[in-house]
Amino acid sequence: MSMKLAVAVTVVALASAMPGTAHAEPARVAGGLEPLVLAISQRLSTADRVAAAKWGTGKAIDDPEREGQVYRAATAAADDEQLDPARIEQIFRTQIDANKAVQRGLFLFWQTVPSAAPAQRPDLAAVRPVLDSLNVEIVSRIGEQRSTLAAPDCVPMLASAAVSVAVAQQLDGLHQAALGYAVTALCGPVSAHR
Repeated sequence: MSMKLAVAVTVVALASAMPGTAHAEPARVAGGLEPLVLAISQRLSTADRVAAAKWGTGKAIDDPEREGQVYRAATAAADDEQLDPARIEQIFRTQIDANKAVQRGLFLFWQTVPSAAPAQRPDLAAVRPVLDSLNVEIVSRIGEQRSTLAAPDCVPMLASAAVSVAVAQQLDGLHQAALGYAVTALCGPVSAHR
């Protein structure tokens, strides 16, 4: 089993019995990898607002131009933190894929249960600064945790952190699965080779 699959399966298996919502109050987390995972979970929670903003407009979930902006900003921040830009881009690709999976899941749910579809459309321009701020925080927290992420026991520590965050935030199944996937690229060396 690959490292990514092991983390995702562990997170989903341990947290899937926890009913809840993706909109719980921010969790209070102990330390270690939890603050990093919490920031990633908070980034994922923006998918709900992005999906609601796009619902019924014909706007595609995939937005290569915006995604490119995120990758460029993240790799620039990685350079400032002396992190490997290619690894940071990989980590953000996984997060963006997870975010789009939440949006697709919500679209499918709203198509199936139209009464659950959002009645109001959030302004995407208001969501983007939140995402940008979380992106900076995530890169910074990766820098803080570089030695933990490169450690041999990263996978179980990451899975434990993800389960703690999922339970504390009372994430529903869709958001638990997305969080499990979003953290899969984290373990491994992230420092730039200089």
